[in-house]
Amino acid sequence: MSFKNVRLWISTAAVVIAAGAATSAFAQNIAVVNGTPIPKARVDALVAELVRQGQTDSPQLQAAVREELVNREIMMQEAEKRGVPNDPSVKAQMALASQSVAIRALIQDYIKNNAPTDAELRAKYDEAVKQVQGKEYHLHHILVDNEQQAKDIIAKLKAGGNFDDLAKQYSKDTGSAAHGGDLDWANLQSYVPEFGDAAQKLQKGQITDTPVHSQFGWHVIRLDDIRDVKVPPFEDVKAQLAQQMQQEKVQAWEQSLHTKAKIQ
Repeated sequence: MSFKNVRLWISTAAVVIAAGAATSAFAQNIAVVNGTPIPKARVDALVAELVRQGQTDSPQLQAAVREELVNREIMMQEAEKRGVPNDPSVKAQMALASQSVAIRALIQDYIKNNAPTDAELRAKYDEAVKQVQGKEYHLHHILVDNEQQAKDIIAKLKAGGNFDDLAKQYSKDTGSAAHGGDLDWANLQSYVPEFGDAAQKLQKGQITDTPVHSQFGWHVIRLDDIRDVKVPPFEDVKAQLAQQMQQEKVQAWEQSLHTKAKIQ
């Protein structure tokens, strides 16, 4: 709080005390601007929102929020003097802002009272595990524009050329070229069918004998290894599953309200 506002605070307190107002009533306000009190509840609400966004509650934050609310009150009073809130477009925006606050509070209340249970989360986890079962492939590739260039690269590899070096030199897949064509671990469904089908036919350490054509160009593919899909433990993904289920519940609830509503 600035020195100017400290003086305002002291003078306001003196006026209230002189008028015989109860100390507890004054404690409910953080300042009075031109006779209009700013309730402490407004400070608490803004601080809570800032903390929710990642800031740390502290005396400095409290002071900054108080200063901000005083400035807002001053500006709002000026806006009212000039009739700004009566402008139709401003009224419409204020109505939308009011709706947003109320709807956000409504959704938060719904989430609070409809949190997914451990049994629901476990069932969600088990279903996800069933869907991800399978194999993952660790692949490298070199992507070029034409078939002949791909054939030339295969010939260089058969003559003892280094795959990683050739990928860095020739591959137009900039995302993997810098890493020697490394595509990391992935299931074959992550790739276009032509690429996935060709990779599935390879043995560990094998390189495609002929270029593989896809919508992206011509590929030379090397299979490094195959493994079973690794499923993270339930506890590691529980929070993520809870967030996902909350979103699904809210969406279903909103849809049910929409279905029941009479819309003309």
